[in-house]
Amino acid sequence: MYSRCLAVTFSLIVLTSPFAEAQEPVWDGNKVELTSVRIAEGVYAYYPKDAKDLEKDGKPVATSGGFIVGTRKVLMIETMLNQRLYKQAEKLIGEVSTLPISFAINTSAHGDHSYGNMYLPSATSVIQYQNASRYISEHLEDDKAFMIKNFGEGRGIEPIKARTGDIVIPSGGRLTLDLGARQVDIIDFGFAQTGGDLFVWEPQSKTLWTGNAVIAIKPALPWLLDGHLLETLDTLKKVYAFLPPEAKVVPGHGTLLGREDIQWHINYLETIKNQVKTAIDRGLSLEETVNTVSMPEFSG
Repeated sequence: MYSRCLAVTFSLIVLTSPFAEAQEPVWDGNKVELTSVRIAEGVYAYYPKDAKDLEKDGKPVATSGGFIVGTRKVLMIETMLNQRLYKQAEKLIGEVSTLPISFAINTSAHGDHSYGNMYLPSATSVIQYQNASRYISEHLEDDKAFMIKNFGEGRGIEPIKARTGDIVIPSGGRLTLDLGARQVDIIDFGFAQTGGDLFVWEPQSKTLWTGNAVIAIKPALPWLLDGHLLETLDTLKKVYAFLPPEAKVVPGHGTLLGREDIQWHINYLETIKNQVKTAIDRGLSLEETVNTVSMPEFSG
């Protein structure tokens, strides 16, 4: 039943995805302007300046990331889609610290989170999950074609070359970085969106970067690009249980969230699972299931 549930769920996502037949860029990498917000001493998020307005209208927001500054080292989180956006993020870091970027982490292999790797200083150590590193090594050209389809030609994607992990996190792994007077944990909680996902936890400020496991505040929904609803649901439950109530969350494409905002995403996946299971138990076809599973409470 679960394998059929996953197959039907993936079909539901594909059939209803706004990315399936993209006519215009999801967002324009030649126009996005980044801003940074101070979360705590030495802890910053960056995201598009118009993110809050886009969120209010339920529209897609460009990639979010951030950086953490210790007394000796700096960690960059997400290197962005192209050179233009990478340079903006680099400048935001430079406005806060003169320290070099010692580490850069990609929460996934997605181009808008990792293509900027090629513009990092050669001395910077890139951190990736093992599956993300393997995917970038083996499928970069396919990924660039996918990104160009959805984000448009002439957005700085064409010249991208692969730069994979210098530090590779194994399945179920956890790495603690010492930045000087500040430690940061890099965690694999399990399959989140791509099967190559990492989470970044800064315990002093109680801030978590989720990458695309959590896209943005509601009405944004989990985008199950690779399917795996059950695994994604299990991972989000683990993340929710891990976080203290006062935690701050930087999603993959939006402004700061709280721990309770993740419950919306969990509820959505639980609802799909339960309604699709009910449809399968009734013997409904794929088409009948798509028509039956409506979930209006998650619209917007």
